[in-house]
Amino acid sequence: MKPEFEFDKNLKKYNTFSIAVSAKAFAIFKSEKELTNLLPAAKELNMPLLILGGGSNLLFTKDFEGVILKNEIKGTEILSEDNDTVLVKCGAGESWHEFVLFCVSKGWAGLENLSLIPGTVGASPIQNIGAYGAEVKNTIASVQTIEIESLLKKRFLTEDCAFGYRDSIFKKVVKGKYVITYVVFKLKKHAVINTSYGAIQEVLTEKNITAPTLRDVSNAVIQIRKSKLPNPAVMGNAGSFFKNPEIPEEQFNELKATHPDIPSFAGVKPGMVKVPAGWLIEQSGWKGKVVGHAGVHKMQALVLINYGGATGEDIIQLSLDVRKSVQELFGIELEPEVNII
Repeated sequence: MKPEFEFDKNLKKYNTFSIAVSAKAFAIFKSEKELTNLLPAAKELNMPLLILGGGSNLLFTKDFEGVILKNEIKGTEILSEDNDTVLVKCGAGESWHEFVLFCVSKGWAGLENLSLIPGTVGASPIQNIGAYGAEVKNTIASVQTIEIESLLKKRFLTEDCAFGYRDSIFKKVVKGKYVITYVVFKLKKHAVINTSYGAIQEVLTEKNITAPTLRDVSNAVIQIRKSKLPNPAVMGNAGSFFKNPEIPEEQFNELKATHPDIPSFAGVKPGMVKVPAGWLIEQSGWKGKVVGHAGVHKMQALVLINYGGATGEDIIQLSLDVRKSVQELFGIELEPEVNII
């Protein structure tokens, strides 16, 4: 049976920015077999191909003149376990947050600090998602894919993935060559609780929790994120729009002389310092500012908002204006975290 596509498909409900654009052709796959049936049919259409997950980390600037295949592969399976660890395989189309809550409910540690991040499981290794002192790369055992050209399965072990800060081999080197179908996570049965980053410890202290469980940490992260970040179902956004920039220590020390309260974290690379992009944007006067139908969130300056009716170009222009202000004031170039299409 030949796969069927929907044509001129409205994508508004398939991207969390709620941008009203359309795709020339659109189809959903719920298994590897359906995917391998769809790929040759998509190739016959002779148009660009885009694999879509939750649509939570992209910005459409115009109609997509190509084929979109939406990944809805579901399912969670324990591959192996011992006294200390569990190896769990999860479908790329599963909700990331629901998967985190499932692991927390089982007492499997490693993902609790990544609660309430929007998107799907399949997107997590592409972006090497991270929050509150944790990165997903530290829990991924392997990534299962289908090669688009050959339709063959290929497994990427952790060391093959070239994980970096919000980066991986899937984001650049092999972008557009593979479709992620499953991700295998190695999680711990004996939790090493991480409450050192951000406001987690403050929330736990407020609740008089002195011996936090995985669920306590997860709940604290959820509370913090809900207090800072708008719900995409209510207000169009893609979470953090910019990466936190890393700058040389020398440059940071110069900035500290003129901005004594500038916050920082240790950089990924030696001799580098990470500066919160939200702080830079706020100091540049953008926090809470609205331009037409777009704006910068009043609670978290890292988040750009579609207040209703904004186009992708409106969001892009806003991001360029924000970047220009930060560059002029601090001499720091902000880099978008969101994929722009």
